[in-house]
Amino acid sequence: MAFVSTFRRIFAGSNNNSLSSSPSSWVRHCSTLSSPKLFVSGLSRLTTNEKLQDAFAPFGELVDARVITDRETGRSKGFGFVTYATIQDAEKAKEGMNAKFLDGWVIFVDPARPREPRRPLQQDQPQSSSTGSGFTTNKTIGWCK
Repeated sequence: MAFVSTFRRIFAGSNNNSLSSSPSSWVRHCSTLSSPKLFVSGLSRLTTNEKLQDAFAPFGELVDARVITDRETGRSKGFGFVTYATIQDAEKAKEGMNAKFLDGWVIFVDPARPREPRRPLQQDQPQSSSTGSGFTTNKTIGWCK
């Protein structure tokens, strides 16, 4: 019940800490972004860093726009990151580019999450290991199926 009355007060504007003082303060308080970095998914394999930068440049001061590529093939993995100078610019870009077409594909823009630490390599691995091709190698015998 208290939640409903608080909710009504906020929308009625009777709250002492009214968010209607300026539009930028409202964005700051209601923003889902905690950093100016955005995660862009659904990118075409043809999208380059330059195309991504050109698409997101109208929304504010762009610091970096990068399409993530596969190390071995050099092809796009279908996602990238865009970094702005301010959170307000990133919020405008998120609202303006989410579910829009870029290079013929619908892209989705979300807040970037911090990178999760990688699991450490296990030191106690058994003598046989998989190479990913369906074969295993055993140090004492060699290749076997």
